[in-house]
Amino acid sequence: MIQTPWFAIIIPLAFFLTSAPSFCQENTSRFSRQEFYAIMATDNSQKIDEMMSLLKKTEVSSKNAYEGALIMKKAGLLSGAAKKLSLFKQGRKQLDAEIAKDNDNAELRFLRLMIQEHAPGILGYRDSLEKDSAYIRQSFKKLPVDVQQAITDYCKTSKVLRSDDF
Repeated sequence: MIQTPWFAIIIPLAFFLTSAPSFCQENTSRFSRQEFYAIMATDNSQKIDEMMSLLKKTEVSSKNAYEGALIMKKAGLLSGAAKKLSLFKQGRKQLDAEIAKDNDNAELRFLRLMIQEHAPGILGYRDSLEKDSAYIRQSFKKLPVDVQQAITDYCKTSKVLRSDDF
């Protein structure tokens, strides 16, 4: 019977165990809130599609909310009223469902606020602007730094949020 030295087993096992978490986290580490909010601030349909494709491959909390916001943003860039409305409704269902599950999540309310503030009045999607802006002001300091930065950047063009609110 041939005995294998212990280090011949331990070293490859240690290598596998230390590198396995990086394999598992490969997809989730690529999602960046900073990149997401930068894309939300543009009118680049291709970048929106790329971010939606990335989100489909990742496991990130509030994934459906991010996707819903991107879908509604994209709807505003399309031509054809029927196509715009259909896509907007799809995104709205996703975002609103996530907010219904986690109504105390200020980031999700910020996503909704960004969409509501720019949505045409005819869509009837402005009824939570005041509640969301108040909640975002109240919860700002509890948010992750990258979300705080996105809110601060958004304040530069917002009519309902101002940087001196924070």
